[in-house]
Amino acid sequence: MRMTSETTLPASTGPAPVNAQDFRDGMARLGGAVHLVTSDGSRGWAGFAASAVCSVTDDPPTLLVCLRRDSSAHAAVTGNGVLCVNTLEADHQALSTLFGGKTPMDTRRAAADWSRLATGAPVLADARVAFDCRIARSVGMGTHDVLFCEVLAVAHGAAAHGGLYYTERQYRQLAPLPA
Repeated sequence: MRMTSETTLPASTGPAPVNAQDFRDGMARLGGAVHLVTSDGSRGWAGFAASAVCSVTDDPPTLLVCLRRDSSAHAAVTGNGVLCVNTLEADHQALSTLFGGKTPMDTRRAAADWSRLATGAPVLADARVAFDCRIARSVGMGTHDVLFCEVLAVAHGAAAHGGLYYTERQYRQLAPLPA
């Protein structure tokens, strides 16, 4: 079956669905890079920690970002229509924890140095890499919105400390590659 944006798959007639806790426990073993997703514009400044980010295509360059609808960042990010995916270095664990909790947005903003690229979304000054994006499409799925984000600019950091990784409900620091 060819999938299009309008295709809806039929309901499953197989075994009972996986329960939510089993799914969460399985996903905890599927580790990923840690990012700060930030936005600024008419709906205000916002940022949140995320590991649910991935590449979709390079033509046009597009990322996928998952955002929980009841998060404190949702209204600003979706209302602004722009965001920056800031991939974190190994020494950014405290910053990620700050952005992953109930910390007020003003406190999150004050915790780091920011610049801007094409969209005006905040770019973390010492990110491994930053992808400055325009939200091209949003699709609701369960508790989240899946944002398809067209990349308009990329800023490559020094990548000196290795990456920050999250798996099995804890942070791991990846060693930098040898020179």
